[in-house]
Amino acid sequence: MANKINDETIEYVGILAKLELTEEEKEQAKKDMEEMLSYIDMLNELDVSGVEPMSHVFPVNNVFREDIPSEIDGREDTLKNAPSEKNGGFEVPKTIG
Repeated sequence: MANKINDETIEYVGILAKLELTEEEKEQAKKDMEEMLSYIDMLNELDVSGVEPMSHVFPVNNVFREDIPSEIDGREDTLKNAPSEKNGGFEVPKTIG
């Protein structure tokens, strides 16, 4: 299939891309777009009937671990590092007058 890009299409693409192209640049863009479309046509000829579609190149797995509740909360060990303790928590200096 011959892919031909007309001048109106190039003008429209230029407007969408906010480009001001010279006549030489428009001709080069037409040639480049025709080559891209030809390449896409070539890819469409491939038999991909047995290939599963994918959204990522690598397998995506859930990286989060299971949330397993435990009886130990570690509060005592944590409070051992506190400079001072009050009512089961850290005692901090007052910051607002």
